[in-house]
Amino acid sequence: MSAHGPAQFAPSAPLKLFNSLTRQLEAFEPVHPGEARVYSCGPTVYNYPHIGNMRAYVFADILGRTLSFKGLKLTHVINITDVGHLTDDADDGEDKMEKMAKAQAQSIWDIARHYTQAYWEDIKALNIRQPARWTIATEFVPQMIAFAQQIAPRHCYELDSGLYFDVSTVEDYGRLARAQTEEGEGRIEAVEGKRNAADFAIWRKTPPGEKRQMEWDSPWGKGAPGWHLECSVMSGEVLGFPFDIHTGGIDHREIHHPNEIAQNQAFCCTNGLDLPANSGARVWMHNNFLVERSGKMSKSSGEFLRLQLLIDKGYAPLAYRLMCLQAHYRSELEFSWDGLAAALTRLKRMLIAVGQLQERAGVGEVQPGPRFMPFLERFDAAVSDDLNTPVALTVFEEVLALKKVDASEKLAALSAMDAVLGLGLLALDRKSLRLRPKGVEIDEAEIEASLEARKAARAEKDFARSDALREELAAKGVEVMDGDPLGWEWKLA
Repeated sequence: MSAHGPAQFAPSAPLKLFNSLTRQLEAFEPVHPGEARVYSCGPTVYNYPHIGNMRAYVFADILGRTLSFKGLKLTHVINITDVGHLTDDADDGEDKMEKMAKAQAQSIWDIARHYTQAYWEDIKALNIRQPARWTIATEFVPQMIAFAQQIAPRHCYELDSGLYFDVSTVEDYGRLARAQTEEGEGRIEAVEGKRNAADFAIWRKTPPGEKRQMEWDSPWGKGAPGWHLECSVMSGEVLGFPFDIHTGGIDHREIHHPNEIAQNQAFCCTNGLDLPANSGARVWMHNNFLVERSGKMSKSSGEFLRLQLLIDKGYAPLAYRLMCLQAHYRSELEFSWDGLAAALTRLKRMLIAVGQLQERAGVGEVQPGPRFMPFLERFDAAVSDDLNTPVALTVFEEVLALKKVDASEKLAALSAMDAVLGLGLLALDRKSLRLRPKGVEIDEAEIEASLEARKAARAEKDFARSDALREELAAKGVEVMDGDPLGWEWKLA
């Protein structure tokens, strides 16, 4: 813990979370007292994640940080899907991993390794905490086969293409997607041989005469597990059924998660979903989409919006994290470059205020003091209200703006709040938010030296020299910001 670590504030507001299964706000009651066990659907590592994908992990991180803030022992698991996910979520098309391996003429294992590492780098850049465990799908195949063997006699049937789950064998199938009242499972096309249109593959056999790079022997022939099976097995193996919370993007609510739930019901021999824990998790939570009007959120669009593109344009990744926090996780969030620039400016203002505070604060760990308790209580109430980060941010900035208060106590209150927001403001400096756009050839020492020379020229009223230095910097992509209210002095144009 730093000299100004999180304050010893005891959050007391009851935590309420929106359960997608019941479509209502519910008081959170952990399955195991004092613990919170959370599973988040991770990426299929066949390509780089786009920033819309990463919104799901910012949301899951805020959830985990809030549970920790509430004093719960957190066990958070995120999976890596490196096999079995088809190009269509409804069990149609090619294996995404096999398809990319062919396209790039590489080993499927190399593809998985490369894109897993890229995803982990994005996780780090967004200040998302490491989960208790990363579960890799290919490391759980024996457990997947055992799981399938257990549920197969009562719930599955075999076709030439593989082993399929009969959704009519469990109660309330599709309730999560509201399949009876909303467009959900009904949109899946009927496939020859399936008993029901919504039945899905538990095990996909390798077609005769073909050989996949990833395939295993099973009682149903050589092949690979179905995508839906993987998450049921990994969540149950590591967290135990029922666990507390299952998270994912809202796109998972329609097919993937209803299929997981059906498998969990079959494995645990549970009944209908009037009792949410019968689904395998007590609470199912989903973040809404990030939308971008140009359509560049899709990976099929070529240069899609990934975090590295933001960095290449000179935007610090934490500006995108802040952008996510400015909207409630269940609201659609529209991405725009202007919106990202505004988030970066807001982040800079916060960082300047925190930096000035750190210069005045004393050394040693300090409690927030009575003046800050109402703010901490309001902050607690905001995050306890289904992770209302827009309101929590407002409270944080109100504390930042307080005048004539003890600097150390103020810093302690801000630290407690930032432990949930995850912006890392107490550990940042200005340089970390000042990124050089791709292709700009100039180093910071050179910029600073030119700025010092320009200051000296202005002090001597040598305005011709001052203007010449400004033009030299502009030619190298550096915009000098005279009179900048943020005091940032320069930015890379």
